[in-house]
Amino acid sequence: MAKMTVENTFEPLVHDPQNVLEVNKLKKYFPIKEGLLQRTVGYVRAVDGISFNIKRGTTMGLVGESGCGKTTVGRTILRLTDKTGGEVLFDGREVHKLTKAELRALRPKMQIIFQDPYSSLSPRLPIGEIVGEAVREHGIVPKEEFNDYIDHIMSECGLQPYHRDRYPHEFSGGQRQRICIARALALGPEFVVCDEPVSALDVSIQAQIINLLRDLQQEHNLTYLFISHDLSVVEHISDTIGVMYLGSLVEFGAKEDIFRQPLHPYTQALFSAIPVPDPSSKMNRIVLEGSIPSPANPPSGCKFHTRCKHCMEKCKTEAPEPREIEPGHFVVCHLYDSEPERKAESAKAE
Repeated sequence: MAKMTVENTFEPLVHDPQNVLEVNKLKKYFPIKEGLLQRTVGYVRAVDGISFNIKRGTTMGLVGESGCGKTTVGRTILRLTDKTGGEVLFDGREVHKLTKAELRALRPKMQIIFQDPYSSLSPRLPIGEIVGEAVREHGIVPKEEFNDYIDHIMSECGLQPYHRDRYPHEFSGGQRQRICIARALALGPEFVVCDEPVSALDVSIQAQIINLLRDLQQEHNLTYLFISHDLSVVEHISDTIGVMYLGSLVEFGAKEDIFRQPLHPYTQALFSAIPVPDPSSKMNRIVLEGSIPSPANPPSGCKFHTRCKHCMEKCKTEAPEPREIEPGHFVVCHLYDSEPERKAESAKAE
């Protein structure tokens, strides 16, 4: 039977009051079971030691290909699934060490907006009950103020009071996502995980939902982790951006720095696929060779070396460490291990 050994040899985080969320070497592995006795024969390394911070009132965009572990990061941060290793600090408290009573008290402050507005709403409940169910459960407002409070929250999200008695099937996709946003907002959260909240919507509706999220953020000083594979959406709403590949964070920095000078070859390939609204402009598309390796058996060394045109010998055996190339801009790549290599790659990118 396969045994999993997870090294937690990291320096514990020192809480910075400016940060609402601090993630340190977070890992989440899922067991692979086979046979009649369902023995564990391996593990899927969905999240494999990522670290980042999100400052209060800002938005971090988390991007990457489908299956890279973005949604698992969000669910593990909220403790909707247990971690395998690492730390998750919310306002300086380790989320995965809280008791049931402490976690229940913290739940209203950490909310999630799910990707699919169709399956995330109960078809048996009217909208007023969907939005207000958790409000009643956590005692957010007195009983006599309940209806007025729900009307106010729905109004902030672009819904009308008479929508309270209607059911989800009576609404469009954009309206359903507004209901999901109202459900999260009703608990007065500080931090919201937005798990691809606009990917199932038309482009015109996407813009409305993104603008709504930005307005609510300014009004309520919300902090977002915005998970998406659409770089144009991420550019519009994010302050910082993290790029994931096969469970690991390969680049992290301010939005302006990432879009001005993507450093990691994987980030450069992602950005080269962004459509340019100019038919006369020639796109320098970077096409990645090969397929994504299995997270159950990731490559040794740098996980991206099997698809990277800049692959060196040490990329196959040594895992690169995060390096701060400019203030706040980190990259995990051997190309930047030495100053000459970094300058040569920067000149090539220009």
